[in-house]
Amino acid sequence: MTDIELKTLKDNLWHSADMLRAGAHLAANKYGQPILGLIFLRYADILFKQHKKEIEAEYQQYKGTRMEKDYKDVAIEKCGFFLPECAYFDTINNAPDNAEKAVLVKKAMEAIEQENPKMQGVLPKEVYGQLVPEEEPELLSRIVRVFKDIPEDISIDLFGQIYEYFLGNFALAEGQGGGAFYTPASVVQYMVEVLQPKTGDKKFLDPACGSGGMFVQAARYMHRHNATSDDMMHFRCYGVEKEPDTVKLAKMNLLLNNVRGEITEANSFYSDPYNAFGAFDYVMANPPFNVDEVVLERVIDDARFNTYGVPRNKTKSAKKQSDKKETVPNANYLWIGYFATALNDNGKAALVMANSASDAGGSELEIRKKMIEDGIISQMVTLPSNMFSTVTLPATLWFFNKQRTKKDEILFIDARNIFTQVDRAHRKFSDEQIKNLGIISRLYEGDSDSFWALVEEYKAAGQQEQVDWLLERWPEGKYQDVIGLCKVAKLDGEDGVRDQDYSLNAGRYVGVVIEDDGMTESEFRDTMKGLHAEFSQLNDEALALQAEIDKNMKELFGEE
Repeated sequence: MTDIELKTLKDNLWHSADMLRAGAHLAANKYGQPILGLIFLRYADILFKQHKKEIEAEYQQYKGTRMEKDYKDVAIEKCGFFLPECAYFDTINNAPDNAEKAVLVKKAMEAIEQENPKMQGVLPKEVYGQLVPEEEPELLSRIVRVFKDIPEDISIDLFGQIYEYFLGNFALAEGQGGGAFYTPASVVQYMVEVLQPKTGDKKFLDPACGSGGMFVQAARYMHRHNATSDDMMHFRCYGVEKEPDTVKLAKMNLLLNNVRGEITEANSFYSDPYNAFGAFDYVMANPPFNVDEVVLERVIDDARFNTYGVPRNKTKSAKKQSDKKETVPNANYLWIGYFATALNDNGKAALVMANSASDAGGSELEIRKKMIEDGIISQMVTLPSNMFSTVTLPATLWFFNKQRTKKDEILFIDARNIFTQVDRAHRKFSDEQIKNLGIISRLYEGDSDSFWALVEEYKAAGQQEQVDWLLERWPEGKYQDVIGLCKVAKLDGEDGVRDQDYSLNAGRYVGVVIEDDGMTESEFRDTMKGLHAEFSQLNDEALALQAEIDKNMKELFGEE
């Protein structure tokens, strides 16, 4: 399937959501769940069919012998699960177009969970009764037929992309609510591009995992870099998510993308289901920003949070102790400290954080100092605004690296002017922008080969503008600071991190580009003086006009 064909298929499938939104008796933020459930049902049906001959052959081969296996066990061995006949998509699609179809879908979901314990409680079941309204009982049937159009020879990798596409569209449609479970794919792809996760016996944590997009993009990165199925068997993901419905989305997402892992329903501030301290090779997350209701006494003695320090209020609350327990004023640095302490000795992390955390003062400044002096912070990237459904202001990416040797410096990248406009309110990174930003990290690490390989890739694709973008900035294929884009800042020295009061705001370091307008210094000075004189004259005229208007108003209506 070509990229164009896949895009057309995704767009056609998305129309099913529009059908549902128009006709179903569901709140606007609830129609994602049944649609994603049907995508999973179609996925399970196609995957099972693709393996059915193989399953039948092995079952018949050993039938009646001492090595005979149960048909269900063979199916689980071959494709990861067993699909009972009542859950076949054709069984549901061919049923009468009435309210009974909702019952069939529910029974199919229940049967899948019963036959496959790892899916227990994952699939939506009760919601389908609301998709057969009295005035339009055939609505569910129409939506089911849409997903029947997914070709049965589609690759399972593409199915995962369809699921992610729907997650992204639902996040955009829901706005604030959707952003709680979905981080835009292009942002995650860039984070992964910098992190470069490797295969092997690796453990990957996301303690605010939403729908699991960090895990999926990391796995796709590994596949693109020739990871085998055996390699991926050793890559384990561990997610924590406190919203029950989002836990289900994440579990389905991992299943559809063939990612091995666990998702636990819990609050990461108060629960540590995986004993995270010092245990993980990779941490990636986009946690909720500026949470202010975390109870201090429940985190103050936890090494995940107190290793670098717990944020505290400057003064004690005037309220009586019995009225309310003391809370952490802002949990941003709880998250930041948690991600750092979860890493093992070779660990690396990438996280999304509110811009305000880069310059936060008070107790947060003291925590930031400790982390900077510890040398764990390797890179800071300021993102463009309007990249997320939940916030319009730019966020910042923090990167940690326990392996690095250059602990006395930090790479700063200001990417605020690098984006592709999606619509009036949303932006993203294009594939080329992800590669171009990612290559800055490779050059900083001394990897010139990757730089020249990217140049050749662009040449082969006829993308000369991308070649020019790279060579104008790094003509020798070696890292150098680029004003307005990137800067390696030492801890010491003029304009060093210590000199900047431990700020991690990229804008303080990379500077701004001043375009050459061809003027000499004296011409520029004369021009500015002339503009200032003109502005002063206009200002005087405005004041005179305002006085004349006031005078006329008094003459017309008298003194107030």
